Amino acid sequence: MRITALETLRTEEFSNVLWVRIHTDQGTIGLGETFYGAGAVEAHIHDTLAGRLLGQDPLRIEALNRVMTDLPMAQASTGVEYRAASAIDIALWDLFGKACGQPVYQMLGGLAAEKLRVYNTCAGYGYVRSHNIRPVDTWNIGAGEGPYEDLAGFMTDAGALAENLLESGISAMKIWPFDPPAQENRGLFITTEQMKKAIEPFEKIRKAVGDKMEIMVEFHSLWNLPTAKKIARALEPYSPTWYEDPIRMNSPQALAEYAAATDVWVCASETLGSRFPYKDMLDRNATHVVMVDLCWTGGLTEGRKIASLADTYHRPFAPHDCTGPVGFAAAVHASFSQPNTLIQESVRAFYTGWYKELVTVVPTIKDGYALPMEGPGLGTDLLPEVYKRPDLICRRSEL
Repeated sequence: MRITALETLRTEEFSNVLWVRIHTDQGTIGLGETFYGAGAVEAHIHDTLAGRLLGQDPLRIEALNRVMTDLPMAQASTGVEYRAASAIDIALWDLFGKACGQPVYQMLGGLAAEKLRVYNTCAGYGYVRSHNIRPVDTWNIGAGEGPYEDLAGFMTDAGALAENLLESGISAMKIWPFDPPAQENRGLFITTEQMKKAIEPFEKIRKAVGDKMEIMVEFHSLWNLPTAKKIARALEPYSPTWYEDPIRMNSPQALAEYAAATDVWVCASETLGSRFPYKDMLDRNATHVVMVDLCWTGGLTEGRKIASLADTYHRPFAPHDCTGPVGFAAAVHASFSQPNTLIQESVRAFYTGWYKELVTVVPTIKDGYALPMEGPGLGTDLLPEVYKRPDLICRRSEL
């Protein structure tokens, strides 16, 4: 089998998403995805990686992963080069599964669990659907219609939202009410009034449902260390499950100081590329939960190595997903294949909403659990309507 073409697809409406399709001389096609900076990633794939990949055996996944990441500018980052390599790597695993007639989780070693607990990241229908990565002024609240505008929910009545999630079987939720003051104050300080307002959702959740709901706190790497520690202490009475990315993830020493200052778990980090910065964090006891985004950190090949690395340090694995539908499917396959997977991130406004505008199958979430996907490869594909969209941008490099 040989790679005969690399095809990229993106749309103006869903401008954050880039899909990669790997074509072969045997007719099997693999589908991959990455998120953010789609145009730049597209250029790197065709201008740099195509010449390295065309004509190669797509089943030599480890070798091709190294070919894509041995560039001088592709060193342990989540930049364009790593996002491109991630999308292609996911497509290679999809192709591998299809060639063997097996789901990707089987190719990764088989099921390590029959079902996986999920938490709901409380985003809304328009959050990162398109355009800005973090539109903190409005978060695109109200950009779509439906019952799961959970971002507005946690900012206005987090208690009612927690009750609604529990009714559907979901007993863990992630919120980020500290982002607005971080943006306003450039992450340098937080006022007493801002602190009280940001804590309100936690108070409402505990008042409404007590300890039945786990609360994960997302900080988006927006704070300096002293302020992050101050916020951590203020939140401890509400027993959060973890603090995610409280500071920028570029100093293991600073994160270790933060971790030592609180009894709450530290989760890190969707922003890290490749397994090497994770080792630096783990060596310093800076993180308790290891999170990866497979669309950014090197794909399934690197993701499973990071999961194994976490297991070596007796740490749980928790794949990130607040991006696109193919990445969500890949994360679910990875989660099912790893024995130390703690929980899988999901966004019900996405998997019941705009994901269904783009792909044939989304992972099944039932009573608070994800179920294994069926069918060979990732078990999903782009809908035929995607190829007919007037805003579709395609580029193809051929052997």
